[in-house]
Amino acid sequence: MATSRSHAEYVRSIVEKDHNATQSSLAASWRRSMLHYGLTPEQRLRAEQVSSTQLGEALGQLDFLMHVARPTLEKLFQTVSQSGCCVVLSDMDGVILNAHSQAGDDMMFNQWGLTKGAIWSEANQGTNGIGTCAAEQRPVVIHRDQHFKSQNTMMSCMGAPVFDNEGKMIAVLDISSCRNDMTSGIAHVFGKVVADTAQRIEQDYFRATYKDARVIIAPTEDLSATALFAVDQDDLVIGANRHARRAFGVDQAMLADPTPISDIVHTSDARTNLQSAEKSEFRRALARTKGNVSLAAKDLGISRATMYRRMQKLGLTSN
Repeated sequence: MATSRSHAEYVRSIVEKDHNATQSSLAASWRRSMLHYGLTPEQRLRAEQVSSTQLGEALGQLDFLMHVARPTLEKLFQTVSQSGCCVVLSDMDGVILNAHSQAGDDMMFNQWGLTKGAIWSEANQGTNGIGTCAAEQRPVVIHRDQHFKSQNTMMSCMGAPVFDNEGKMIAVLDISSCRNDMTSGIAHVFGKVVADTAQRIEQDYFRATYKDARVIIAPTEDLSATALFAVDQDDLVIGANRHARRAFGVDQAMLADPTPISDIVHTSDARTNLQSAEKSEFRRALARTKGNVSLAAKDLGISRATMYRRMQKLGLTSN
């Protein structure tokens, strides 16, 4: 681990190099921190806190997300807390809305400023797992001396973006650790865990937003991305998550004028896979209701008439 002085000197040397020679994402973040936000790596300032009124407003704006995410956040905490990690959820301004750590670790994380209401934007703290994730809208791992400020080089922060039902980034999910035994390899494993968890929260948020619609998983070439469509009782698309929008070219104009799902998922292979997925979904609904079509239709969020029509098309019976 570099000393505070040598770390600051190294950061400055990278920032002062020719811009074209320092195109790594980390160097770009260091440059933003120093040249755009006017920070210096030597600054030793505790993370700024928003007022109670500002915190209340920030919590109110993401109240629905926090409600939906709570069970998943608790599972994530149970997974990583024994490793001395803190689970953090922040808004796009880097304001921490929720910070959860083991009782024995609370004091340590409080000393580092990882507390509710603290601001961890790049503009406030320079390169870090929360602020840099928000700035670049992608998962990041900022391991120890990759932080911009020397005072933060004891921490490892793994952040992942959370997007809403319209594909807009609205929050950052972060795992932070101040332990000396947090190696770069372990940090990247935790980075994958937090990225997967963020996507799970996105899916839950999408399904909760369209709780009265039927949600369909559409096949895509990217097996790591789950493309979700919300359709009404007439199979018209009323919602699409960011993966569905990217894979099938869906935009807000298409959703404003609802389009049949079959017109969007239009390749023959995709149609076959989509129909297979839909058939499986209908069979599960019928199985859960012991063949009761009315209850199955209610479970799927469609009318009884639509249920019978789709069953006939899919070659299904209630027996």
